[in-house]
Amino acid sequence: MTKKSAAAGNETRGTSIAGIERATGRDWASWMAYFDANNARELAHPEIAKLALAATPEDMQSRHWWAQGVAIAFEQQVGLRVPGQSSTGTFRVSATRTLSLDRDAAVASWVAAHGERTEHLGHAAGVPRPSRTDKRTFWRLPLEGAGKVEVAAVAKDADRSILTVSQDGIPDQEQIEAWRAHWKALLVEL
Repeated sequence: MTKKSAAAGNETRGTSIAGIERATGRDWASWMAYFDANNARELAHPEIAKLALAATPEDMQSRHWWAQGVAIAFEQQVGLRVPGQSSTGTFRVSATRTLSLDRDAAVASWVAAHGERTEHLGHAAGVPRPSRTDKRTFWRLPLEGAGKVEVAAVAKDADRSILTVSQDGIPDQEQIEAWRAHWKALLVEL
């Protein structure tokens, strides 16, 4: 994890804090005190997430997911990472669009419109890999020097699906908005 200076802290999204407090039944000041009492500022993300999991209510729904969110919010608050940054130090961006297609057709629509592109924002596109699970349909490809892209569709209801383009491994924060605009523009074309 790339550690930021303490002055870079306090970048946690305010909506994240309110949601965490509601879901866990614990106010943010209490979470901060808990992490500080356990020297979490000196730990890597997996250990911080384990601390968060240990302090979440055992009967809460999506407990592991919330523990990850609490750990990330803490890391952002104290400057261990900034919003959009992964625990490896790279950045992530995503864009979403609801389409009046089933999930397989939504991904097929993406592939028909953009699957033959050899580059994205000057980065060579690698060989795509389609896949499917019971809940999602995927189309993934690496981008030379810019991480990897995942196009995923999940059914929203019987007639619509949500198509999300996610990119992991963006090397620096300054590129996030350019990538977000790129993926949004391609989604609009569908």
